[in-house]
Amino acid sequence: MERIEIGTPIIGVVGRGISQPELRAVAEEVGREIARKGAVLVCGGLGGVMTDAARGAKEIGGTTLGILPGANTTDANEFIDFPIATNMGAARNSIIAHTADVLIAIGGAYGTLSEIALALKLGKGVVALQPTFQIPGVILALSPAAAVDEALTLVELGRRLLQISEA
Repeated sequence: MERIEIGTPIIGVVGRGISQPELRAVAEEVGREIARKGAVLVCGGLGGVMTDAARGAKEIGGTTLGILPGANTTDANEFIDFPIATNMGAARNSIIAHTADVLIAIGGAYGTLSEIALALKLGKGVVALQPTFQIPGVILALSPAAAVDEALTLVELGRRLLQISEA
């Protein structure tokens, strides 16, 4: 595993924890694109979109971080490099939103909605693929590659704004 440099973009991937065959290929391609672009993938570490995206990232040697709702790191899916046990249930969504520089939401349900809301409240960008909800401030992407490119653009813009505000 390569060393991850400080400042490497961390992209959160959020979506349903229950497998949805119609979203599997989309989530896997998002994971591959995140790894291809040299970013770290952070997710909830369990099933559904989380497993699919992490699988995609690992297929090409990407790095994955799973923020787990339970107390056991062994609950993480097999594609998570660094499982973080929180024993916080859905409150772990706040950790995901704080850890990620930007979120990509794929489909989703109420847990996904909470992660989106937290990220927006924190001033972080959110990109959506096949969204379940229409939320002001969320950028719609039409493909996995476009979603990751938009996410990385938002990270860069956020870093530039931070530099300007600190000057």
